[in-house]
Amino acid sequence: MRRRGKWVAVVVGVAALAAIGTAVAATTSDGSAGAKGPIVIGWAFDSTGTMAPFDNPALAAAKIRVGQWNAKGGVLKRKLELRTCDTQGNKPDIAKSCAQRLLDDGANVIMTTCDVELAAPVVQEAINHGTLAVASCIGTDQMGPKRFGSKGRLAFTFGNVAQDEGSAMAQYAWSKGWRKAALATDSVIIYFRNVVQAFDARWKQLGGKVVARETYQSLGGNNVQNVVSRLNGVKADVIVTSTAGAFGALSTLISGLRSAGNNTPVINSWAGDGNYWLPKDPKVTNYWFVTYASVFGDDPSKQVNALAKQIHAATGGFITGPAAIDGIVTAITRAHGSTNGLTLAKVMEKFKKVPTISGNVSFSRNLHSVFGRRYRVIKIQNNIPKLVGTVVAKVVAKI
Repeated sequence: MRRRGKWVAVVVGVAALAAIGTAVAATTSDGSAGAKGPIVIGWAFDSTGTMAPFDNPALAAAKIRVGQWNAKGGVLKRKLELRTCDTQGNKPDIAKSCAQRLLDDGANVIMTTCDVELAAPVVQEAINHGTLAVASCIGTDQMGPKRFGSKGRLAFTFGNVAQDEGSAMAQYAWSKGWRKAALATDSVIIYFRNVVQAFDARWKQLGGKVVARETYQSLGGNNVQNVVSRLNGVKADVIVTSTAGAFGALSTLISGLRSAGNNTPVINSWAGDGNYWLPKDPKVTNYWFVTYASVFGDDPSKQVNALAKQIHAATGGFITGPAAIDGIVTAITRAHGSTNGLTLAKVMEKFKKVPTISGNVSFSRNLHSVFGRRYRVIKIQNNIPKLVGTVVAKVVAKI
């Protein structure tokens, strides 16, 4: 997964942007802002490390979205300004200094990388400063008080919470008539583990049976082949995992199954989005994943298709960047122009189906990660990806 092409700031989706603007305006009785200067969003991002495939496209798309909002007059007549700092692989000391620099430079909101462990130094600096901290695509419930204590009330992510995503995967698998699942957990990050745990919990609620539980580790782990061998000896209707192609194990997992003649459907989270990782031989078949948006030109939203093409997006996670911008705009507008961290947090905790370019998003006092968003379901057959449906989780599983 790599960034291609140039970052070009042009205006797309004016009609959709106007619709979001109308929804935002309807929530406030005060159209004026106390301050006259720009609203500064500071973004500490990873340009070259493990989070680069997620941070770079989200940031590129967010820059375009900022331009769109500014073309419409900004937020309550204040322009948005996006300032960045490269954490150089999310090295803790550099990440912390990035946050400090952005805050010293006047950032009203701090944005951070797409893994809660790696984001922690930036988040901690922001919330200690009383500033709202936002990630584009962290996918766990730890982006909030669960990890950061009382100050964590200032931390949010526009990624789907793993409990919602795993539940949606289970719901879709059940709708396909699959009843016996083999679980293959990549233990390398919390998000991967939580997605499979949520699938497990929701699968049992639906009446499904788990016939195997296996664990492997990407990013240097050497036990993937052993897991493949054991899975090849299991009779399952579907194999469930959550892992990223960029982390190395996914290609080995799929190739090991298919080379052995095992054509059992595999379903993955949005981490397994994209076709950049596909092996040429054997070709990937019967592989499914849920994601935020299709980057293959067949998303239900024309606006999303245009933006994906413009930034040469590799996965649907790119849409979380502009979605976060939409959410921040909504929060500031509903707060009558305030950029106070706690004020914005209280507003965001009341988000219920707030429109963004990625679809409707909701938060709660307990969940500062998105739930209720409509997932795209993509199937890859003979290395060709195609949108085959959408799904919204009816239940957010508890894990």
